[in-house]
Amino acid sequence: MIGRVRQTILAATAYLRPVGDELARDYLSDAEFKLFMQMKRSDRQHHLRLLTYLLKRNHSHPALLTAALLHDTGKSTISFSIVDRILAVIVKKLWPTKFKLWSKGEPIGWKKPFVASVSHPRWGAELLAAAGGDELAVALVRHHQDQADAVPPDLRELLGLLQEADDRS
Repeated sequence: MIGRVRQTILAATAYLRPVGDELARDYLSDAEFKLFMQMKRSDRQHHLRLLTYLLKRNHSHPALLTAALLHDTGKSTISFSIVDRILAVIVKKLWPTKFKLWSKGEPIGWKKPFVASVSHPRWGAELLAAAGGDELAVALVRHHQDQADAVPPDLRELLGLLQEADDRS
């Protein structure tokens, strides 16, 4: 939960810090970089923190680095504000049964934060696949919120690294 509070503060103050978008260009194709640039400033900063975290630990797998930069790109398909994100995190933590129920269906009205929270990995994977993304990167984006035992064994190591970086960002 402390990590989520930190992420919220960083997102709320994103306009105070430069983004450094050009670093992403070194790791993404032109079509992928276009997806990256469609994300909110705070999301781009978050993704660049993940990339930096992984690079400092000498991780260089191209699919992992692409997923680090684009795992939340599905959020760019819908208006998903800081308030929406906070609400989804709180409800998921305090009332998981309600969260699960409310996260089904279309992302409209009061259900939008819950549906978007659950669906953005699938949306992002679809966007990345349409942009010609590597199959493994697409799978990492699709599963970036899943438990390791719920994904195919060949994804687990890279998914664990992505989730560790995401949790620390």
